[in-house]
Amino acid sequence: MKVLLDSSISSSLIAPLVAARHDVDWVGRWPGGDPGDALVLDTAIAQRAALITLDRDFGELAVLNETRHSGIIRVVDVRLRDQAVRCIEVLANHEAELLAGAIITVEPLRVRIRPGT
Repeated sequence: MKVLLDSSISSSLIAPLVAARHDVDWVGRWPGGDPGDALVLDTAIAQRAALITLDRDFGELAVLNETRHSGIIRVVDVRLRDQAVRCIEVLANHEAELLAGAIITVEPLRVRIRPGT
């Protein structure tokens, strides 16, 4: 699956996600740095990529502003050393929901799914 990592996500997630056969882009590599949430979300849509972030603003854009997206995974309070494993699990188990525009919140002990519309 195509995945776009927000700049809030550590680059240490890139290698494990690639090893799990995901096509990964990371905002932290972009020339000029992070261009802002709206452009990051637009890029994820253009790439047909699920966005992985620590930032709640993307969910707010998607829900409150009804901004189009191609799936969002928000990681909340998960230790850095566990983030890659948790994201790989979510991508493996919820790919269909993400492709349908779900917003998935990954917490240390649970996963919450807000289905796409």
